[in-house]
Amino acid sequence: MSFIDPPSWPWDELLQQCAQRADPISDNVRRLFHGRGHCFEGLEAVNLDALGRQWLLTFYREVGDGPLAQLVEALLQVASRCEGGPLQALLVQRRYLPGAPTEALWGEMDPQPIVTEAGARYQLELGKQQNSGLFLDMATGRQWLREGCEGKRVLNLFSYTCAFSVAAMLGGAQRVINLDMSQRSLQKGWVNHRINGIDLDRIEFLPHDLLKSWGKLKRKGPFERVIVDPPSFQRGSFEAERHYQKVIKRLPELLTPGAEVLLCLNDPDLGVGFLQQLVRDSGDALSYIGRIETGADFPEQHPDKGLKILHYRYDVQQGS
Repeated sequence: MSFIDPPSWPWDELLQQCAQRADPISDNVRRLFHGRGHCFEGLEAVNLDALGRQWLLTFYREVGDGPLAQLVEALLQVASRCEGGPLQALLVQRRYLPGAPTEALWGEMDPQPIVTEAGARYQLELGKQQNSGLFLDMATGRQWLREGCEGKRVLNLFSYTCAFSVAAMLGGAQRVINLDMSQRSLQKGWVNHRINGIDLDRIEFLPHDLLKSWGKLKRKGPFERVIVDPPSFQRGSFEAERHYQKVIKRLPELLTPGAEVLLCLNDPDLGVGFLQQLVRDSGDALSYIGRIETGADFPEQHPDKGLKILHYRYDVQQGS
């Protein structure tokens, strides 16, 4: 199928945002441009991330070779003006193609870079999976947990590569249980703990289906901090519209009085009201505290379509 570039790639906005956020080049991770929030007309189909010393362009629709070459040249000029050393590679991921392939547009791709977020180190995996192993828009949620979990027992549900667990342990958590159906993701989580020098004797990695594991979790609880960050849709395992309420209804079985919970959801079609209604329909055990915003790096024209991180407290008293 032929493709004609419309006059809708106003690179100036992207380059301006990038220049404001990219200095200096370091091992840190950061969203340099967030087009998916629909705040920049004509750039709704592109994001740009600094993944350490590699920058990753992600396109959600096709861009022609000419406009892409112009953007690459301009980004390399921006990078050349940054302090901190040279850029290693400029990558592109084409999310509109099957398998979301990633390749180097300039330089040589490091497929397993170790990057830093707020002092925590994470090993990414580029070029094989759609996602790198670290969701950058969840940084404020990780920071919330890290700042409020000293001495706490933490349960990390749908843990993926266990970034929340790393944040919790660096914040002084007593113990963390990570549960995810993917053994491969949990293995990556083990690596993330190891490269941070974390005592693995205080971490558990459970490769289980949450909906079939309540008894096991109850025996390991109760918990004072719980993170619920499921996929919005994962065929054969979890669908938010069908299964999220089942999780919320049973959460009190795992909580201490006063426990705090983050309910997360990244489905543009399911807003804040969807989660709040599920909590109301499940009883009055969880009290809404507020929404943790994703921060200035993730502007959203329609906040309901962006990542939802809702903070709740379990207010039921002991023995009630």
